[in-house]
Amino acid sequence: MDHEKVNILLVDDQPAKLLAYEVILKDLGENLVIASSGREALEVLLKTEIAVILVDVCMPELDGFELAAMIREHPRFQKTAMIFISAIQVSDIDRLRGYEMGAVDYVPVPVVPEVLRAKVKVFAELYRKTRELERLNHDLEDRVRARTAELENSTAKLRESEQRRSMAIAAGNMGSWDWDWISGDWMWDEGQYRIFGVGPENFAVNPANVQALLHPDDVDQLRKAIAEFNKGTRAYETEFRIIRPDGEVRWCVGTAAATVDDSGRVVRVSGVTVDITERKRAEERQNLLAREVDHRAKNALALAQSIVRLTRADEVKAYVNAVEGRINALARVHTILSLSSWQGAELSRLIDEELAPYSLGGQILLAGPKVQLLPATAQTLALALHELFTNSAKYGALSTRSGRLAIGWQVEDQLLTLNWEESGGPLVMPPKSRGFGTRSLLASVESQLGGQAQFDWRAEGLLCRLEVPLIRKTAATNASGKFEDASSAELQRASG
Repeated sequence: MDHEKVNILLVDDQPAKLLAYEVILKDLGENLVIASSGREALEVLLKTEIAVILVDVCMPELDGFELAAMIREHPRFQKTAMIFISAIQVSDIDRLRGYEMGAVDYVPVPVVPEVLRAKVKVFAELYRKTRELERLNHDLEDRVRARTAELENSTAKLRESEQRRSMAIAAGNMGSWDWDWISGDWMWDEGQYRIFGVGPENFAVNPANVQALLHPDDVDQLRKAIAEFNKGTRAYETEFRIIRPDGEVRWCVGTAAATVDDSGRVVRVSGVTVDITERKRAEERQNLLAREVDHRAKNALALAQSIVRLTRADEVKAYVNAVEGRINALARVHTILSLSSWQGAELSRLIDEELAPYSLGGQILLAGPKVQLLPATAQTLALALHELFTNSAKYGALSTRSGRLAIGWQVEDQLLTLNWEESGGPLVMPPKSRGFGTRSLLASVESQLGGQAQFDWRAEGLLCRLEVPLIRKTAATNASGKFEDASSAELQRASG
């Protein structure tokens, strides 16, 4: 079998002996290195890896014992095998000295070729096996280091992945669980406990306790899931509600997957629970808003339809202007309410919007606190103010530069009182009959808002007093329980 050759150092001051050793050891097939003195042997050792040293004991300048001592002092050669060859009678004391110097064996002269060859071969093989073992150990250490580094890297990645998963679960209101189908044991993670509003220190996870936290109307979902898995279903998803110990109801979506054995029997079910309460609430708000938008759009269309149908005028242009003015007033208050997400409108904002088209400068004086109006109240009051401004601009104080208008309001016990006082305009004559604007104003304020509207057509200018409750005490309700605006119905009655 082919093997890596090792170096054998032959040290002797007699060339004839060196030649004889070469002939004897040639058949071993190793590399034979020659040194004719101890100093030359040291030089060879420093440059070459030597497996076995064959050294003559009796040499001039540096004998075999001295050379062995110098070799053993060097850390690199402390385990190098040395065989002494002695031509003189070797006593036990000489052998002991040689062993102390690091010799592993003695060969007497005359040398028996077979004995010398056998001994050198043994130590050469030992050196070779030792080197192979060292290489194997080194390779093994490298593999262990590489495997350790790989495991550490894998562990770090797993830890990082688990941290990301935990963060994602926490951020996404998620929890995970595992159910041993055979033993009935459950395992919940932190997120699962958090969703159900319980803790591992005071809640034992078992089917009875879990079922007790389910909404009574959704318990059948758990039974249905178990039945589906028993039928062979491998995955199941459903929405359900839980009732936390503090009474709070939460919406969840659960996804579960089954693990089966070789026979196809379910042995484990694992899943994820996601708290979707906020999404459900958002959907409910969206549906409510959609219904509200639909309701308000229908009312707005009904109002517009009533305005168009009931407005009277002697000519087309006047009719168009009247209709456009009333619809624009409705549009302006709609915009204000939209900006507040239909939470309400501020009274002074409504007045400012109605004043904007006139640009009357210092003719108008406003005085009053901030008052937030409900959407239905704001719509009705905006149309009433529009009728007052339109009438004043056509026939009253705002029809001339000398005219003045004072609008003041106050709130007491949730009752808004608004005073409209004109002066300095044309001479006022009480109307012989009430027009559509006046009738619609009276009908909407009194019938729809439950307030009162009083008119005093003084010669120096109109005086109007509106009293409007800020809290609706009576109102018609539709099938959904929402307040139903009565503007269009009141306009219909006003036209009569």
